Amino acid sequence: MSATTRPDHRQGVEAQTGSGLSGGLVLMLAVTVGAAVANRFYIEPLLRLVADTLHTSTVASGLLVTFAQVGYVIGLVLVVPLGDLFERRRLVGVMLLIAALAAIACAAAPNLPVLAVAIFSLSLLSVAAQILIPLAATMAAPENRGRVVGTVTSGLLIGVLLARTASGIAAGFGGFRLIFACAAAAMFILAILLWLKLPPNPPSERESYPALLRSTWALVAEEPVLRQRMALAFIQMAGFTVLWTPSAFLLAGAPYHYDTTVIGLFGLVGVAGALAAPFAGRLGDQGHGRLTVTGALIAMLLSWGLLALGTWSLIALVSGIALLDMAFQGAHINHQRTIYALRPDARSRLNTAYMVAFFFGGVFGASFAIFTYDSFGWIGDCVLGAVLALLALLFWAATWKVGLVEKQKDTPITRPGRN
Repeated sequence: MSATTRPDHRQGVEAQTGSGLSGGLVLMLAVTVGAAVANRFYIEPLLRLVADTLHTSTVASGLLVTFAQVGYVIGLVLVVPLGDLFERRRLVGVMLLIAALAAIACAAAPNLPVLAVAIFSLSLLSVAAQILIPLAATMAAPENRGRVVGTVTSGLLIGVLLARTASGIAAGFGGFRLIFACAAAAMFILAILLWLKLPPNPPSERESYPALLRSTWALVAEEPVLRQRMALAFIQMAGFTVLWTPSAFLLAGAPYHYDTTVIGLFGLVGVAGALAAPFAGRLGDQGHGRLTVTGALIAMLLSWGLLALGTWSLIALVSGIALLDMAFQGAHINHQRTIYALRPDARSRLNTAYMVAFFFGGVFGASFAIFTYDSFGWIGDCVLGAVLALLALLFWAATWKVGLVEKQKDTPITRPGRN
């Protein structure tokens, strides 16, 4: 079976789902997504504590972050597409239960090699979040799909933001092991709740696993809108990472001289982006997705002017972070909403392709941000971020006709006369 599924099959998949989600179920999905993705980030603020506890070097403990990153990207490529092949309630439930066991292994690890394998496994399984987001899109009523995706994705954003803070607080009470024990309990409880509350969601494909993986990349070749949004995701995530990678150096130096605890609190400014996500999704539901993306890209460009002033002004710095976060998430939500409308039977595979581009954009941005900061300081990174934002805006303008295809495909089916 090729990636191009027969039209009658696509319509059948959409007819079986999309009946709507209650507010309580949307909230539960958002919490689960946030808790699952947080597993990927708990280790990052604990490296020195791990080194002291397990009597190893800081450099060796730093490799745990690499294990987490590799596990996550392997999960994106090899596990997320399974959401189109297996019944997703059962698949995610099993993943969360295995994640609970991996978290227990992290909490009980007697040495660094065991902890590295456990962190790799836990990060790989954290991609359950990327299976639940397409599932939420499938279960949502078409006219509310953007709002639901935005709300569930806001759970992911909050999970990322709070993971480091929660990890640091837990470490203060019980060392590095406590947060993983708490994570194991959370995964077990959420697996049970999802099994009890989620209705069965039948798979959309019956092909073999190798064919499923091949069809993921066939979708990239066949869908110009997907390629467009992948390119934008790459550029935007690169710019977003240019902000956060060197920000700790700025805040630790003159004129701020903040300690690690205060620097960590700056991540909470990103809550503004999480709160903006459902609103941006709602604008997409109302037929303003392209306008929202345009405004978001312009706002991202403008935010770098405020961030440059943040060299001297705390108000400008906080305002720039909040504006960049809100703009970034507004565009991201509408990219996801758009690609999910392309192939209702292939949403997990579409999400795999999109998130791989998203991930490597972050890797690209982090690599250049450190070099630029070392050579040109904070202003140099602000120039780099502005160039990336301008590149995204120019690319969006150059591919405007592809956006018109989106508008035709993504019109809510309950409003056939809308354009």
